[in-house]
Order: sequence, then C-alpha cells, then structure tokens
Amino acid sequence: MKVGVVVFPGSNCDRDMYHVLSDVFHLDTQYYWHEKGLPKNIDAIVLPGGFSYGDRLRAGVIAAHSPIIKDVRKMAEKGIPILGVCNGFQILVESGLLPGVLLKNESLNFMCEWTNLIVENNKTPFTNKFDICQKIPIPIANGEGRYYVDDKTLKQLEKKNQIVFRYEQIVNGSSSRIAGVCNEDGNVVGMMPHPERAAEKEINPLDNKPSSLIFESLMVKMGANN
Repeated sequence: MKVGVVVFPGSNCDRDMYHVLSDVFHLDTQYYWHEKGLPKNIDAIVLPGGFSYGDRLRAGVIAAHSPIIKDVRKMAEKGIPILGVCNGFQILVESGLLPGVLLKNESLNFMCEWTNLIVENNKTPFTNKFDICQKIPIPIANGEGRYYVDDKTLKQLEKKNQIVFRYEQIVNGSSSRIAGVCNEDGNVVGMMPHPERAAEKEINPLDNKPSSLIFESLMVKMGANN
C-alpha cells in the first residue's frame, strides 16, 4: 500500500504524519513536493497540517492552486482515499474538493489544546473501524479552524451523511460543532484536529487507541491488514 504525503512551503506536520504512517503503521509512505505530480499507482493521499505559504491571503488558498492539486483532484474522482488535516483540510475546502469554508476561530485566538470528537459517519476510508457516537480524545492547533456553512448547505451535509466528526462541546464556533466533513462519495475527508499527534501512547496522555483507528481504518480499506 503506497501513501503519499503532500508537502507545501510552510507544511510543518508532514514529518509527524510520515512518522505515524511509515514507522508506526508500516505503510509504504513517500513525500511529494507540491510542484510535482503524483504517481498513478498511489493508494492514498494525505495533506498534512502547517501554514502553507504562511497562510497569506487566507489559510490554504494559495496551496489550493499548486500544480499537485490537479492530480489530487483526479485521484479524488477515481475514489482514492484522501485525508486533509488542519491546513490540509483548509486546502481541500479552498480547492473545492470539500464544501464550506474555514474562518478564524470565534475567539480570534490560536487554539492549542485537547478536545473530544464524536464520530458521526463511520462509512469513510478513515472511520470504518469506529462506532457511531464513539468519542475520540485528540488535540487541535489552529487559528482558522472554525468550519462554516450556511443553513441550506448544513441541511445537505446532514442529509447526505457528509458530517464525519463533531466536537463534543463548542470549541471554536464551528457550524453545528463540525470538526470534519467528507465529499458526497465519502473518499475525501477533511478534519481540523491532528490524529497524527495522538496515535501513539507515548504522546497521548488520554487514550491513543481511538485516534489510531483513523489510520487503522485506512489500512482496512486498502486491504493492508485483516
């Protein structure tokens, strides 16, 4: 199973993500620079967190026009699993691969703390090992993490089961406490919290097992384990 971690100028969680995918879950993982293309035989793509282009203009908007996004879009249309974390989520939204927009947190402050997620959709490549309503202890680290959609779009997301994660409590003012969504086909998932920072017990003071299920779900989807 081959997983690509896309690197943009300003990515700062790419090595963390690579470590978890390669060293913890032993997946064939490679970095791919944003100016280059993706190989046709890739099995999954991850857009990591960070501050691509220093969040100039708007978080993720410049990276959304990087050459590699054309390949990411093609992979999405083919049903390849794609995960965007934090800035990666912002890039997926800005590129139109996911609905909505990420705004400044309601507090207008950068937030770096632990929170709990509630699983709303366990039919995606990254949530198939979860139970509905399962709780995930996980850290957030963002300044523009408030997910927003209008009421009409929110109803469509709910109707089409595109809400993947909700915060257990109000964290940053996100619409309906949304922390992660997917596209209509379910193969493209974006989330603001950082699963790569919680998948190992050495750095998770609460419970690392729920966060690791995000990566274990991908392995199940791709047949990398039983």
